[in-house]
Amino acid sequence: MNSASTDVLISEVGPRDGLQSIKSIMPTAAKHAWIHALYQAGVKEIEVASFVPAKLLPQMADAAEVVRYAKTLPGLTVMALVPNLRGAQAAIEAGVDKITIPVSASAAHSLANVRKTREEMIEEVKKISAYRKEVAPQVKVEAGIATAFGCTLQGLVSEDDVIRMAEQVIEAGADESGLSDTTGYANPAQIQRLFKRLKAAIGQHAGAAHLHNTRGLGLANCLAAYEVGVTSFDSSMGGIGGCPYAPGASGNVVTEDLVFMFEAMGIKTGINLDLLLEARKPLQAGVPNEQIYGMISEAGLPKGFAAATQWSTQ
Repeated sequence: MNSASTDVLISEVGPRDGLQSIKSIMPTAAKHAWIHALYQAGVKEIEVASFVPAKLLPQMADAAEVVRYAKTLPGLTVMALVPNLRGAQAAIEAGVDKITIPVSASAAHSLANVRKTREEMIEEVKKISAYRKEVAPQVKVEAGIATAFGCTLQGLVSEDDVIRMAEQVIEAGADESGLSDTTGYANPAQIQRLFKRLKAAIGQHAGAAHLHNTRGLGLANCLAAYEVGVTSFDSSMGGIGGCPYAPGASGNVVTEDLVFMFEAMGIKTGINLDLLLEARKPLQAGVPNEQIYGMISEAGLPKGFAAATQWSTQ
């Protein structure tokens, strides 16, 4: 795995956000092969599963097994999404390094996504943070604010609500709170305005940008976020994923295209693009009936392209 310094952290969420949003169920062995290929390419943080009832998301039924496998890869930060305390307990027992909790700024989306009100989710963050502190203080907790830029169910989402909820989850004990464009509504000006407000409100606790490419603005929005100081980005190989409880919320930012953009600009991701493109093969093999996307995989790297990351296996 590459040991070079990095300017930005690219967090791969395909094995969770991607796989839970498609019809196909990737076999456990295929998940292992895909995660290993991502790791070999230099991806340092992977959200490998969500701990939810298998009857709700059968794609995630093997969550604990996938976490245990991912934990055998030295230096990899293994993340899982949990909607409640029970999920957090299972994730911590499986050995995760970091748990992410979806807290929606949209009242309608909160009920649809986790069957709890926004206020009840803040209480859940408190319970999870207290449990983590007691049994596994080394585990990080991120409570990302979903539907921060608009909602397909509710429509407009108040920016004041978004910032207030970010403040509340940090007060409740979360280590970080990032912003998620769950429905792909955001534009670059809105991204910069809200991330500036987030940093002003919670300072060093401001977390990742989780952006979607639903309306073609994914990379532009990532760049806008970077320009106001965001250095952690969620993305999904092949652009798979979305949100099963937000109609029309297709299309995470494509990891390969995001890495290419940063590397082409001289911004180090620590990821080897050639190996990253190779990692599309085990993804496609694991879900052969699904369409995966990406511009750089289609067009290829430009002639004479030089990546910012100097790849090393030391």
